Amino acid sequence: MPGLARRAFAEWLGTVFLLAAVVGSGIMAQKLSGGNVALALLCNTIATGAILVTLILTFAPVSGAHFNPAVTLAFAMRGETAWRDAAIYVAAQISGAIVGVWIAHLMFELPLLQLSLTQRSGAGQWLAEAAATFGLLLTIFGVASRTPAAVPYAVGLYITSAYWFTASTSFANPAVTIARSLSDTFAGIAPQGVPAFIAAQLAGALLAVPLASWLWGGAPARPNAGLRAS
Repeated sequence: MPGLARRAFAEWLGTVFLLAAVVGSGIMAQKLSGGNVALALLCNTIATGAILVTLILTFAPVSGAHFNPAVTLAFAMRGETAWRDAAIYVAAQISGAIVGVWIAHLMFELPLLQLSLTQRSGAGQWLAEAAATFGLLLTIFGVASRTPAAVPYAVGLYITSAYWFTASTSFANPAVTIARSLSDTFAGIAPQGVPAFIAAQLAGALLAVPLASWLWGGAPARPNAGLRAS
């Protein structure tokens, strides 16, 4: 396995690209959709699902391609990632996510530092985030237990679907949630909505870990097979 520094950098760089794609595609979609929100969301969805597959295939051999503190926490709970490594992964993911948002702003010549004004709150939104994260972790562990090479495609397809079947458009990722609060664009979330979203995401992940072990056993899900999130 590569050294921790290489793995943490891979997590950082992959999350940079993930957020640049999520926020950048949202900005582009809003510019080109002529006010059609459904069309803008569809464009944002396609870009997000596609970049996830690409990034997991690219960085999984180095770090496992988590790009998501909820995923890293789940692997640490299963004993497949050391807790010290998990803490460094999470720091890399959050900092990378913020840098990715800033890069998206610069590409579209928007102010670098922003706070979102988009309100996302309420019981339905919180349930959606718990369900989205729960389903993401089950997808990762379930597919990895039998066909680990298919994980990148399964994750990309799951998030593409979850953008549309969840009320929150499936953030399913604490690092993504934090970073998107720093962008007052199509993909943004107001900062006051962040704590509840993250709590719901972590609750979904905590529920998924024991269920995955019961369904598919406690054998390692091969963290280097690739994992994620939006």
